[in-house]
Amino acid sequence: MKKLILIVIGLTLLAIATSPVLGQTGTIRIDPALPVMLSSPADFEVWVQPSADPTTDSHILLVMTESCYNGLTGDVTVDWTGTSSPLTIPTWHKETELSKKVPPGTTEGAGYTVASLKDHLGTTEPIYWAFEPFVDGVITQSHTPFTVTLSSTSPRMLVYALGKTENPGPGLFNNRVPPTIPGFVIPEPATIVAVGTSLVALMVYAARRRKY
Repeated sequence: MKKLILIVIGLTLLAIATSPVLGQTGTIRIDPALPVMLSSPADFEVWVQPSADPTTDSHILLVMTESCYNGLTGDVTVDWTGTSSPLTIPTWHKETELSKKVPPGTTEGAGYTVASLKDHLGTTEPIYWAFEPFVDGVITQSHTPFTVTLSSTSPRMLVYALGKTENPGPGLFNNRVPPTIPGFVIPEPATIVAVGTSLVALMVYAARRRKY
């Protein structure tokens, strides 16, 4: 019985010690988020939820399809009001292994699996990702606007943000945008047409119902 009590006490203390860290994972938000689809250049904002700690060493994570990567006609850039703006993405990394998590250097639960990213992009192709510092390193509860410009003949890209709160471990990123609500998707032209056709059909249907 004494051993059981000691184990319970130990687990409780461990939970208390780690809860501030675990509680911070997933408090970053980007607006607009899915399912909103924007064209390039796209304007949006990043912040941390109310009552969440400021996130330092903030990085932007951009993930695109292989078709988007092969169709690039210029640099992908990120602009904001700050001393280190604008950011021109220097390097893209190709991934095919579904179980792999990106980016590297994250705590448990703070990275994104390739399978999840491909699912949100709606692709079976390999993906390409980039991970770079942005918005001068700090995300607070105040909304910080920034703009992403993507020039591609087949644009389709996700935007996430990661950073560090207190006690994330040695140099590890422990805060992120939740995987189900990335910043935005820049759709391929066919997707825009399909969405527009669906909306028109819905409006026509609603108008006809009002007549009867």
